[in-house]
Amino acid sequence: MWGCGWFNGTGLVEELPACQDLQLGLSLLSLLGLVVGVPVGLCYNALLVLVNLHSKASMTMPDVYFVNMAVAGLVLSALAPVHLLGPPSSQWALWSAGGEVHVALQIPFNVSSLVAMYSTALLSLDHYIERALPRTYMASVYNTRHVCGFVWGGALLTSFSSLLFYICSHVSTRALECAKMQNAEAANATLVFIGYVVPVLAALYALVLLSRVRREDTPLDRDTGRLEPSAHRLLVATVCTQFGLWTPHYLVLLGHTVLVSRGQPVDAHYLGLLHFAKDLSKLLAFSSSFVTPLLYRYMNQSFPGKLRRLMKKLPCGDRHCSPDHMGVQQVLA
Repeated sequence: MWGCGWFNGTGLVEELPACQDLQLGLSLLSLLGLVVGVPVGLCYNALLVLVNLHSKASMTMPDVYFVNMAVAGLVLSALAPVHLLGPPSSQWALWSAGGEVHVALQIPFNVSSLVAMYSTALLSLDHYIERALPRTYMASVYNTRHVCGFVWGGALLTSFSSLLFYICSHVSTRALECAKMQNAEAANATLVFIGYVVPVLAALYALVLLSRVRREDTPLDRDTGRLEPSAHRLLVATVCTQFGLWTPHYLVLLGHTVLVSRGQPVDAHYLGLLHFAKDLSKLLAFSSSFVTPLLYRYMNQSFPGKLRRLMKKLPCGDRHCSPDHMGVQQVLA
């Protein structure tokens, strides 16, 4: 997957010791992500979903958004091995921009990225509403569940352009109509704006409003209906993690769009550097699928109690598992 011929666009650079060290380091990093990150992401995301679905009555507004992000994380964890182990696009025809494998895997990847970004942004906005107006139920669990459904629907519609591009590339009739839709640069620019710029601005706006509310000491701060203080720390950590890990991916996508839209031949050096940055940014993006549930596990104070209630329901033969079982204690630790 990794190569560093982008230093000057020739294959001779592959023999440099610095290039070999770079390839080795990045390959080990990818292997570590596959061996450790993917199983951890699958297990913790599934555990997050099961624990909260088992305790629906005690779910809060942030829990619904984290379940939404966990489902997207499960999709990303399942896609990670194919993306990270796939050969470079220039060496395998099926992996090219219009290839079947590439498009089939790119659609769920884009949908999951949009869901993760918008869930984070909406979590920030609803957290502000819950903190400023704790008794209005504008950010209730019931409303949040419907919002998450709209998020998935909007993500599917946004990624529909990639599906149209794939269909048109295999349709011989009505070539003129399909040619008008085969504009990958416009689709990428739309994805960057809708999938990154909009949620980033929304999250930053919400954090600014939250900072103003936190400076105001009012009797509402002692309201038992408000979210616990640890929820704010979890929110800030989640926003920084999600946007920090996804920003390189969207910046590379924007850079590729700008280079291609110029209408001039792209130098081999810049093209190779772009492919390298694209692979590295995807590695960071996939790492969000296991970092976010770990943050939720260690910063959410209600998660251990929910996990204990779930473990009590698990059968051990003809009897129920003891809540003090050694395995349960290790998971809670």
